Amino acid sequence: METKLAVVALSALAQETRLAVFRRLVQAGPEGVAAGELARTLGVVPNTMSAHLNVLGHAGLVRSRRVSRSIFYTANYDQMSELLSYLVQDCCNGSPEVCAPLAMLVRDAACCASDQHQPLTETA
Repeated sequence: METKLAVVALSALAQETRLAVFRRLVQAGPEGVAAGELARTLGVVPNTMSAHLNVLGHAGLVRSRRVSRSIFYTANYDQMSELLSYLVQDCCNGSPEVCAPLAMLVRDAACCASDQHQPLTETA
């Protein structure tokens, strides 16, 4: 991942509501969540939610798909993995114990491997 892309992604996440949206989408898994449900769950006005989802979409962190009259959003796990890899690519500097807790988190999150997710078409 290029530094500029990492900055865009981190900037998108550096806002309380967008971070909450992204975390909710990560929790939801590959089936995603409808935009209206996200708005209701997080107590955000629909047009404001749409703006937040657009920012996350432009950063490549979420994908969307239309199902009938609803738009479902899902976390872009590949982009999330690239961002996390970028953040820790030079970790440890010869001291593996520094990154041991992070390695355990990654191991425990193996359920999110990209080969387990269905591809979605991007509309955001």
